[in-house]
Amino acid sequence: MAKIVPRISINIKQLASVLVVQANSFLIALLSALVSELSWNFVPFLFWLFFLVMLVISHASLPSEDYWKLVFPHTPMPKAIRDLLQPKGLRSVDTSISVCNHQSHFNKAFQPTGEDAQDDSNGGSFFLETDLHPGKKMKLNLATTTNEAVFLPHQVAESIPFSSNKLSEILGRFSLKEKSAEAEVIKKAIEECEEPAMEGEAKYCAKSLDSLIEFSTSKLGSRNVNVLITNDVKPMTSQEYEFGVGMKKIADKAVSCHELYYPYAVFYCHALAKTRTYMIPLVGADGSKTKAVATCHLDTSAWHPKHVAFKVLNVKPGTVPVCHFIHSNDMVWIPK
Repeated sequence: MAKIVPRISINIKQLASVLVVQANSFLIALLSALVSELSWNFVPFLFWLFFLVMLVISHASLPSEDYWKLVFPHTPMPKAIRDLLQPKGLRSVDTSISVCNHQSHFNKAFQPTGEDAQDDSNGGSFFLETDLHPGKKMKLNLATTTNEAVFLPHQVAESIPFSSNKLSEILGRFSLKEKSAEAEVIKKAIEECEEPAMEGEAKYCAKSLDSLIEFSTSKLGSRNVNVLITNDVKPMTSQEYEFGVGMKKIADKAVSCHELYYPYAVFYCHALAKTRTYMIPLVGADGSKTKAVATCHLDTSAWHPKHVAFKVLNVKPGTVPVCHFIHSNDMVWIPK
């Protein structure tokens, strides 16, 4: 069960404004100092330099929706991503303690414990590629808890420390005590991001929508992309689903991004070699219908030998393709 801890409030708009003003003031002061020290012959050059720097700043502070339109002029922003953009004024951000979705961390020996070990759906999102046929039944929980976090503007997110050796400063910014439950959540998220990538994996923790876009498009080698999200699943309900007719393979290359528990939106993104992505129609025991995204990993030889997938499927690393569903708070980027 998820345990909700107190909310952390941050005024995003005010923080962004202060940072931009400080940056502009610094540049003006720097140029004034240079003008006073250098010959007047250099003044035209300095003002052209100032113009170029301000142009860069204005681009860097471009609102995320406008940046999306700039990069993807012919691709509408999915509602799930639009909901992650920062609202105006004061925003309360929940930090939740829950069983994190470690199924995407293949170099870990994640095993459900306690009450979660009694729930078959915890390891049940894994299946074999040979199971991809209509009529296959699985007990699944495709919904995940959310801390209702939102993306900070890119310039603001990049100005906030995000490393273990800056943990005290990070906690101070959010007025958190070092031994608190919230502090532990933040610490775990940062540690996950700092872990080295496993063989055949490129990983990155995106702290803004802009950086998520940049990483995903760079790994796919194209800006002509689709973003896939598992939609229309009931919150935190586990039930039996049946694979429907019409499943199809939609990509041989993908970047998966998984939401972390943090005061603002941070996504653990990674691109793994030798994958296939499928869209699978599902029909729940209660009659509900959805289309779920699933990724199949063709080479699992670098995975931790005690990963829960091998126990659930009764297979060994590197022997057969292993597949898993993408949960509702996660996203998959694929080439069109």
